[in-house]
Amino acid sequence: MRKSAPILNPVFAITLYYIVLVGLFWLLRAAFPEISADLPFGGVDGLFSEPDDVEIISSIMNPPEIQAGKAITLAIAMLGAILVTTPITWVYFITTRAKLVDRSFAQTIMVLPVVVAGIAIIVQNSLALAFSLAGVVAAVRFRFALREPAHALYIFAAIAIGLGAGISAVDIAFVVSLSFVYITLLLWKLNYGADLTTPFFSFITGRGRDDNEL
Repeated sequence: MRKSAPILNPVFAITLYYIVLVGLFWLLRAAFPEISADLPFGGVDGLFSEPDDVEIISSIMNPPEIQAGKAITLAIAMLGAILVTTPITWVYFITTRAKLVDRSFAQTIMVLPVVVAGIAIIVQNSLALAFSLAGVVAAVRFRFALREPAHALYIFAAIAIGLGAGISAVDIAFVVSLSFVYITLLLWKLNYGADLTTPFFSFITGRGRDDNEL
């Protein structure tokens, strides 16, 4: 990460972007109340319910079919995943040295949530499909090295957003994006961990200025 710069402008732009997203969602619901049931929101509620054992066994033996009407919900979920992932790529551009910006990595962050959302919809509650997918992935060898350990966080954030969209919980994906963006910008601005000789860190780590120069 490069040295922190004035953060007010990017924070303002990103905050405005999130506000516009929320405003568009409420306008959509207000203008078309009949499509509220098809919107990919609130799907996380099903994760906390206690399904019947018979339903679990039935879903494993007979994978549920993807209904045609659900394709609209999936399309909206994928669009929502892209929209809430966009600020994450901005944070990557902001906090990374210009010479080290990896265009393919940024594009991967954008596309990955869409792929994960599609996989989550296809697998659903089917144990057979889950094992089949694991077998296919195991047959493919990935050769991709991240330049910085922090880049792995972007991948995990994209996966989390994709899973949220895949279970019709774009609202949770929105919270993940919001939290990741502001926490990353805050740590970057504070240059957290760069100087351990401050009174507080010296107290909790036992380090002195001489130790920091080694």
